[in-house]
Amino acid sequence: MPQVPQTFDALAVRAWCGLALDALGRAREEIDAINVYPVADGDTGTNLYLTLESAATAVEAVFAGHEAGGGGDPGRPTLADAVRAMAHGALIGARGNSGTILAQLLRGMAQVLAGDDAPGHADGTGLGLALRHAADSARQAVAHPVEGTVLTVASAAADAAAAADGDCGAVARAAYEGARTALAETPDRLEVLRQAGVVDAGGRGLVTVLAALVESLTGETPRGPAARGPGPHPRTEAAHTVAAPCADDDAPPRPGGPAFEVIYLLEAEDAAVARLRERLDALGDSLVVVGGDGLWNVHVHVDDAGAAVEAGVEAGRPYRIRITHFGAGDAHAPGAERMPAERVQRAVVAVVPGEGLAGLCTEAGATAVLARPGEPPASGELVQAVRRAHAREVVLLPNDAELRHTAAAAAEQVRAEGVRVALIPTRSAVQGIAALAVHEPGRRFDEDVVAMTSAAGATRYAEVTVAERQSWTMAGICQAGDVLGLVDGDVAVIGQDLTETALAVLDRMLAAGGELVTLVVGDGAPESVAERLQARVREAYLAVDTVVHHGGRQGSVLLIGVE
Repeated sequence: MPQVPQTFDALAVRAWCGLALDALGRAREEIDAINVYPVADGDTGTNLYLTLESAATAVEAVFAGHEAGGGGDPGRPTLADAVRAMAHGALIGARGNSGTILAQLLRGMAQVLAGDDAPGHADGTGLGLALRHAADSARQAVAHPVEGTVLTVASAAADAAAAADGDCGAVARAAYEGARTALAETPDRLEVLRQAGVVDAGGRGLVTVLAALVESLTGETPRGPAARGPGPHPRTEAAHTVAAPCADDDAPPRPGGPAFEVIYLLEAEDAAVARLRERLDALGDSLVVVGGDGLWNVHVHVDDAGAAVEAGVEAGRPYRIRITHFGAGDAHAPGAERMPAERVQRAVVAVVPGEGLAGLCTEAGATAVLARPGEPPASGELVQAVRRAHAREVVLLPNDAELRHTAAAAAEQVRAEGVRVALIPTRSAVQGIAALAVHEPGRRFDEDVVAMTSAAGATRYAEVTVAERQSWTMAGICQAGDVLGLVDGDVAVIGQDLTETALAVLDRMLAAGGELVTLVVGDGAPESVAERLQARVREAYLAVDTVVHHGGRQGSVLLIGVE
């Protein structure tokens, strides 16, 4: 059996994050499928995964920075360093209602484990205190706590941990078993869960995270929880048709709710955030505000998304603003227009990184899902996009290697609703453009998918972006502010000038031949870059055509495709 830590230290935090991320990756489709509260939008598992992914990335960055800095104990940051990074990463990457609450749970733990008097490691008592503070702070962050949700599961875990004796492993096991028992009882506490025959999705995710904590401290994998509650199993569609109740325990369920989910990070003082809570509470429901020390993550469901953002502007500086319409047929879209009774035969749903490409895809007849910089869409958004397409057959283009599992989860969910879905694993928007260019709705579905897959696979892709921090790459060490040229996902060129770096990348790609160059120019690119690249193709590569698209606000300054 591998050696495991006897106390909770920085290495245990790192192991916990890695194990929890793997576990959520395996469980998120199942968790998405049982998501009926507070909104039946099928993305709780994915939101938890993305939130924890941000936390794990931050922890890895702390270890990498410690190693690069030299001195001291290489690779061994303190417990305080690790838990602060974990909490901060979760805060800035929190997605959805469940992810926001998870971020506050991790922050609550960090407040205990990284305090001024905190030791370099925590024993069983310290871990129990951290779990207690995590549950209490998460409950305080929710405007109207509801029993039978992840809050109930977190409180049960903290209660069980407090009653346990022994080392960190014993405390973690007790917390897990307490959470597991509480999860099984959630249908008895929340009527919408009982009607659907499922346990709370957020609570299910938290139990998965706690199971990873046990494994990181003991080396043993505890038995997993059931996804459904007692009683008969519902049909798959139940997870998408049950109306969600109000967020207030004492209020009766109403037939609908707000139509928009609004999330943003906010830089503001405590007093301003207190006023913001009151204003947002009056605007909508499912209000969760987490954070502190000047940085907050705000989540609320409202009908007036503009008013929710304006309230943030009055409180401080909101950024990474994300507004999601719950869509027709969702539990939070009262009076939404019904889909036409007759489905179209075939549709294409494509994820795109900027408004420009969204318009291009729409003109080509595809349904576009906008992926804002640093904010990839969740599986629930892709499911809603497929539903909006209202087709019997759908071709799904994720256009990002990181979205492969998210898109797979969405495809599996929609297949259960009777839609035939083909997922083409496009890794860049330029591959998606190539696939869309050969799409022919009139031919057989399988033939169309093969043609689109072949076109995408025959397209090499590259991007030019600016490094945010120092890091190791395939091309050497880059510094913050360096221009990076990535070919097929790997850094191939490091430069100082954006246009010169783009030219070097283009030359490298065309050295292997090509017939068509596609350029997608973002807002941050120099005005002359497209002209310089087109000129290079005309002068140095005979019989190669060039097409230019304006991507708008996108993550990369420039995308290049070569077919």
